[in-house]
This record gives sequence, C-alpha cells and structure tokens, in this order.
Amino acid sequence: MLSLKFLGKFRDLGLFVLRAGIGIMFIIHGSGKMFGGPAEWSKIGQAMGSLGITAMPVFWGFMAAFAEFVGGFMFIIGFLFRPFAAMLTFTMVVATAMHFSKGDSFNAYSHAVELGFVFFGLMFIGPGKFSIDRD
Repeated sequence: MLSLKFLGKFRDLGLFVLRAGIGIMFIIHGSGKMFGGPAEWSKIGQAMGSLGITAMPVFWGFMAAFAEFVGGFMFIIGFLFRPFAAMLTFTMVVATAMHFSKGDSFNAYSHAVELGFVFFGLMFIGPGKFSIDRD
C-alpha cells in the first residue's frame, strides 16, 4: 500500500497552497460585497438577525465583507493569520445560522459549514513557514 508519508516533509508548502487557494477564492467571493457599498452591507448584515442581533446591519455587513475580501489577501500572505481565521470562522457561523434559520436545504449551507471547520482548524495550525507570520 502506498502511504505517501514522504509528502509530510512538504507540510509548509501544502499549507501555502491551501492558504493561497482559499485566499484567492475569498478575495473573489468577497469583492462584490466589499465594493457593494452600504446598501449591500446592510443586506448582508441582516444575517446577524439569525443570532438575535438586529442593530447596526451596515456595520456587520461591512465586517463580513472585510473578513472575506481582506481576509483572503491576508491568508495568501500569511499575516495576522489567526485573527483573520477567527473572523472568517465567525462569518461562516453567521452564514450557516442564516441559511439554517431560513429553512434552507443542506446544500445551501453545507459550504459555509465546511469552510467554518477549515478556518477553525487553521486557527490552531497556523500559516506555516511560507508566511509573514512564520508560525
């Protein structure tokens, strides 16, 4: 049986590939939100209602857009990695709660759940040596 254990010596390269891939996708995913302005931020921020928070939807929407767009860039370069992983984890929890509270199907919220676990796990792992944080 081929175990591929030899790939373990490329752990930091694997972390970089993961960070870069997710980072690029979140820059793309968050760009429309980030540049959508207050009307878009308000719409996004209303998702906090699923957690019982209805105040300041523009602020919360901006924070979600910021976490996705800027967080994507920070993931790529590996700077302030853990704080942005925490922000993205929270953003995915809110997205999951919003879909769940609307009665959406598993297919609608599964992506947010999956990425929530990825971001939460990466908070503990850190960005690896190919990063500004160099954990």
